[in-house]
Parts: sequence; structure tokens; C-alpha cells
Amino acid sequence: MKKERNIQEFQNIKEIICNSAKKYAENVAFIIKHQEGKNKTYENITYKTLLEQINHLGTKLYAMGLKSKRIAVLGRNRYEWALGHLTNLLGGIVSVPLDKDLQIDELENSLIRSKADSIFFDEKYIDKIEEIKKRNNTNLKEYICMSKLEGYNDIHTLKNEGKELLEKGNNEYISAKINENEMNILLFTSGTTSKSKAVMLSQNNIASNVYAMQRVEGIYETDSNLAFLPMHHIFGSTCIIMMLACGVRTAFPDGLRYVAQNLKEYEVSVFVGVPLLVEAIYNKVIKEIEKQGKTKLISTATKISNILLKLHIDIRRKLFKQIIDNLGGKMRFVISGGAPLDPKIEKGFIDFGIRMVQGYGLTETAPVIAAENDFVTKIGSIGVPMENVTLEIVNKDEKGIGEIRVKGPNVMLGYYENEEETNKVLKDGWFYTGDLGYIDNDGCIYITGREKNMIVLKNGKKIFPEEIETLVNRIDLVEECFVFGLPDESDKNDVKLSVKVVYNKEEVKEKHGDISEEEIKAIIWDRIKNEVNTTVPRYKHITNMILTDKELIKTTTKKVKRNEEMKTIIK
Repeated sequence: MKKERNIQEFQNIKEIICNSAKKYAENVAFIIKHQEGKNKTYENITYKTLLEQINHLGTKLYAMGLKSKRIAVLGRNRYEWALGHLTNLLGGIVSVPLDKDLQIDELENSLIRSKADSIFFDEKYIDKIEEIKKRNNTNLKEYICMSKLEGYNDIHTLKNEGKELLEKGNNEYISAKINENEMNILLFTSGTTSKSKAVMLSQNNIASNVYAMQRVEGIYETDSNLAFLPMHHIFGSTCIIMMLACGVRTAFPDGLRYVAQNLKEYEVSVFVGVPLLVEAIYNKVIKEIEKQGKTKLISTATKISNILLKLHIDIRRKLFKQIIDNLGGKMRFVISGGAPLDPKIEKGFIDFGIRMVQGYGLTETAPVIAAENDFVTKIGSIGVPMENVTLEIVNKDEKGIGEIRVKGPNVMLGYYENEEETNKVLKDGWFYTGDLGYIDNDGCIYITGREKNMIVLKNGKKIFPEEIETLVNRIDLVEECFVFGLPDESDKNDVKLSVKVVYNKEEVKEKHGDISEEEIKAIIWDRIKNEVNTTVPRYKHITNMILTDKELIKTTTKKVKRNEEMKTIIK
């Protein structure tokens, strides 16, 4: 391995932001689009301005009696979300990022459980806020809107009032000392298999993870990033802090439908996403190639460029310029995390001259545990542990597959007010992830599945549904799928491997015209038998299929809620 970069290490987020405000003072930290009808204007927030605005808002929050309190943040990815969250952190106020898509009861429950004193909220969710106010079951005293809204305080007015207080000599917020080892973020897990748990994270958890990533991932102050990951999720919020640590410019997307447009509009060079989104972007490119009848041409060009690469001649970005232009023209680095990525997609991006890495982590580890990086890349793996993380595989089976446990400064303080669950996963300084995997001879880690999801057959054979799902999802008519075990009618002590397939209506129509659901089922089932079952051992063969056109039940980070899906199947 080559030597990692020489990066300054900071103990907390306040140090990171203050350093960037000095080092990248006139760089653009955030670009904000203001749109009225067809008129668009862009506002640049420099690093220097960002810190000033944080200090103004924070000074006012302290004056309002919110020092040492808890402030929830609820909204879409936007500048005011980042400003609110960062202001909390730089003043030692506990930040409670909340999922904007939570149903009203879940949202209220999260506010009650977190004991939030105040909330920054997006005006888009005013109906939820009004209902929570009416019910009056929470501890909320202050409701602060992210835009001007009648009857409410708003971030911008408070910021201006804080500026005046600061000019009059109120330095209490600016001079606040940060205890980097106490809880400063309270974040709810997405809960794919159980009730969400409230994870307690410190500033040092985040700062240590940002430092470790900076050491091995090439992100530069010349880069432009599109903040697509939900910022209430640890991957999204840590990613924002990572970008700020590197001096990057961050823009905010207009929504899923506008990703291609936004990539071009903001000349995005670095894109971080979950596999579902990364795969959708890649598949769109491939579809365009097919549409233009250039599949064979691109295949030949790829073979030639790969031969030249072995001779250290890299012509990929020139050769595939048209493809890169379809991705905005500047795309150079794609990071995928949050779920397993199909290796075919990773190889595809790399073949086109776009660097691509896959990472792995959890909310409880702030989040990155391991990743491919500038020095170690192995397609299909999740790379190697961060340099300050110790990783071990324990309770291995005969194939070397066991549970992943980790130790490091990024491991959470524990689950809030839940000692029982904390003790289940934190033992003698080790965090037990519940994920299964193995390490190859090169030290690269492979995730095989989640322990809770593993299907065990009567003969003791183990099947990881995620592995089979990757194969089924490669079928172009399949939008997404869910692999599970159903009791075998012929042997109640055994299970048969089954799959629920959501078909892609557009793809079906394009390839097969207007056909019935029975015909669609027959075509997809035939392809599963020939393209999936023939590539895996017999005990992993899918023997039953359910077909639907309805999307699977998911968390907001696009992970399938397996328990919920099983309930609908059993019904």
C-alpha cells in the first residue's frame, strides 16, 4: 500500500469547520438555487460566510436559552438544514436529525424519545408541525422555520438578530468549549428489522471518521458535490462534513427526476449515493447506448482501453467522453454505500474512466468502517478497514464467514436510554455489527449478508438473500426484488427459497409490448431459472416466485423493510 495523505487531525467538528473557514475562506461551501417561475438565480455561500452565519445563528440560539439543549432538524436537503445542524454542533447543542418522511405518530414519538427542546423545520412539513403543536405531547418550546413563515421564528431572522448581538460583544457562543467525547448527535436508525434505536454519537466519533476518510479518499477543493443522500441519515450528514473538511462546493438536488440535469448544472465531479441510485444512473447510461445502437462499439472500445491500461496508457475519459458528458461532463468519482452494490456496476463506471469505490458502515460507527480507496480497490469487496478501525471476523464457519466486529474512535457511545440493546452489541470495547462476511488473502473484506436475514436450511446450509437478490436484479425486466424463505409444504421443518419480484413496466413494454401479467411472470420466471439458478449451487435455487408492480416497502435510505415485506407476503 502507498503512504496515505498527510492530513491534519481534528478532535471535533468545530475545529474542522473553523480550519476550513480559514484555509478555504473564499471557496464556495454551498451553492443555493433560488427559483421564481422560470427565473433562476444562484447564491454562493463561501466558507468564511458559512462560519459567520453559524456564529450569528448560534449567538441568537444561546440568547434564547438553548445552550446545552436539544434541537431537532426536520426537512429536505437544503442549505438551512446544514446551517441548523452545524450551528447545533459548533455550540455543543445536541442535534437530533429526523426523517422527514416519518408518519406523524413516529415523528412525535421520536421527538418525545429524544427530549428535543426545539426544532428547525422545513415549511414543506408545516402540517406535521401544526399537528404536533396541537397534540402538545412533546417537550418542544421553540419552532423555528427554515424560511420566513407567518406566526413562526425563522432561521434567517434569528441569524440577523444574532449578528447584532455579536456586534454588541456577546461572545458566549463563539467561545463555547466543545466536549468532543459527550453525546452531541442523537440519531435514529432506519429500523429495517426492528423498532428504530436512538444512537448517541460524539463529535469525536464523526471527526475521527472524517480524518480517516481524508487520508485515503481523493477528494479535493476543486470538486463539486451534489448532496443527494438524505442528510438526516448518518452517511449523508457525515458526508457533508467530509466535503467541508476538503474545501468542496456542495449543491442541493431538485429531486430524483432532475439528477441528470443537476449533475450538468452544478458540474458535479463527486457523487455519493446508495446503490439503488448509483445503479439507476448507470442503467440510464447503458439504456442510452442501446438506444443509439452502440452496444457493440462500446464493448469493443472497452476491451481496447483495458488492454492499453495494462500498458499504463489511459484514454478512457477521451474515448468515453460522450458518456461522461451524459453524466454532466465533470464526473470523476462515485462513492456507493448503505447497501451492497452489484460489482458489474462498479466495473462499468471504472471502464468509462470514472473512479468508483464501495464503502461499508452503520449509524453506530459514524458511519464508515471500511472502504475501497485510492490505494486498495477490489471490485465486489468493501475494501479495507479505515486506518483507525480494528476489524475482526468472529464465530467463523467452515468457509471463514462470520460476524464482523469492530473497535475504534468512531464507535457510538451507546443507544440512548436503552442499556439492554447497548449491551447486546457493545462488549469489551467491541461493536458487534450483526453483518456477516469474510476477509480474502489480500485483506479485502466481503459482506455476505446480515445475520438476521440469513436463511438456514434443514441440512444446515446457509443462504444470504442479498447475494441472490443481486443476481435477480440483473435481469433487465426486474425493477427490484426480495428473497425470503417460505415453509416447504412437503417438509414443514425445511424452507424453500422464494422471491418477490417487482417488474419494470417500461422495460417490459419496450421489450415485449402489451402483454398480460401472467406472460410477464412466465418470461421472468424462465430467466430466473436460466440466469440465476444455473449460476448457483442447487440448494440456492429459487423455487417459488411472487410477481407485483408495487414498490417494496422501504426505509428512506431505500433499504427494504424485510419484516414489513414478510407480513404482507404472509397475509
